[in-house]
Amino acid sequence: MSGELLLRHYGLTGTIRVLSSEVECTAEVTLLSGDRLILKTSARPEGRDSFRFQVAALAGLEGASGFAAPHLLRTGAGTLMFEEEEICGYLQTRLSGVPLHQVDATPDVRYRVGQALGRLSLALEPLKLPAMHRPVLWHVGCWPRLLELEEHLQSEPVAASVRLAMGNYVELIKPQLREVAWQVTHNDPSPFNTLLAGQGIAFIDFGDGCWGPRIQDLVVAASHWVTDPSLALGGSENLIAGYASVIPLSTLEAKLLVGLMKARQCALILINYWRAELFPAEAAYIKKNVARAERGLSILSALSVGEADMAMRRAGA
Repeated sequence: MSGELLLRHYGLTGTIRVLSSEVECTAEVTLLSGDRLILKTSARPEGRDSFRFQVAALAGLEGASGFAAPHLLRTGAGTLMFEEEEICGYLQTRLSGVPLHQVDATPDVRYRVGQALGRLSLALEPLKLPAMHRPVLWHVGCWPRLLELEEHLQSEPVAASVRLAMGNYVELIKPQLREVAWQVTHNDPSPFNTLLAGQGIAFIDFGDGCWGPRIQDLVVAASHWVTDPSLALGGSENLIAGYASVIPLSTLEAKLLVGLMKARQCALILINYWRAELFPAEAAYIKKNVARAERGLSILSALSVGEADMAMRRAGA
């Protein structure tokens, strides 16, 4: 079917290989020329809104500098995506590069990732995109309900840390989010969606993107790099500093960042244990970031409020 769609809407043929993904169907297309593309399709009703957001985001980022993102290929009719009665989809370039989770990310690399992320936020800031307010499971507004998934956790110490961090988010952090800047965000710049590419730092997979707190992309990215218990922020300091060198954090954003990082780690743990039970065949892929999140949560949970504030100041935020 992917081959038929590729020919019908783009006039192209090539070798097709299906890649791992949770919701949409993602396939790598290798053309006779050797060029590689990514074809994304979905037969789910919610897929149309998601794809309308994604293609508008990629189109809106064309010409932006300081980072790389996939280039969107228009259909033969000149549209950003194709929509048939039962299926929809779009075609983009496949960026060459190494995902961050496969490299030893030095402090300099993390700083450059933070800078690129700040530039991505600046490029997304003026965009008002279709379906940017659609329901997204990873949106901060959904987090207060995620403790309903606690029964799927397999470790009581982890469950206890999750309850504490999520309780703090609901009671103290969420009420203050209305006071920070909101805009379109990528919402999942994880080490799997961030590449070291020939053109610098690249970001892929905008499927979870939505309207949210501007700081959300920093929260997500930094939360994945809390890995070293000998450092107050676990190694995320350099990424935070790089971002702040491009977009200085407000006093409130700096105050909320660590608590938001812990809440995001909790969300990742809760959602992925739950989804792994729903889709056991994809469990390994779904849980690819869980161990990192559990480790990060244990490191950040050891910080007092004063220690977190001091660490943020040292990071230049």
